[in-house]
Amino acid sequence: MKKIVLLLGLIACSLPALAKGDAQAGEAKAMTCVACHGMSGKASAPLYPNIGGQSEAYLEHSLQAYKKGERSGGQAEIMKAYVSGLSDEDISNLAAYYASMKP
Repeated sequence: MKKIVLLLGLIACSLPALAKGDAQAGEAKAMTCVACHGMSGKASAPLYPNIGGQSEAYLEHSLQAYKKGERSGGQAEIMKAYVSGLSDEDISNLAAYYASMKP
């Protein structure tokens, strides 16, 4: 019984690591983001947010919310158009890429 509990504990601890995106793959997808969010995740204009160094979970949640139409106002419609063609894996990878940057 102890072995099963230990095994389940190890599996549970590894789930966040398994869920992380691939920053290198995210970099390849980020070319469409550069016009507004810059090469280093620093916005090209005050209208756009700086996303470099943000939390990976926050970025992934935000991109998913844009994709699902759960965000409105501001640049939401533009963001929805950009993320509508991204897979969940693409979104995870982009989030990992921007989270890996220094703010």
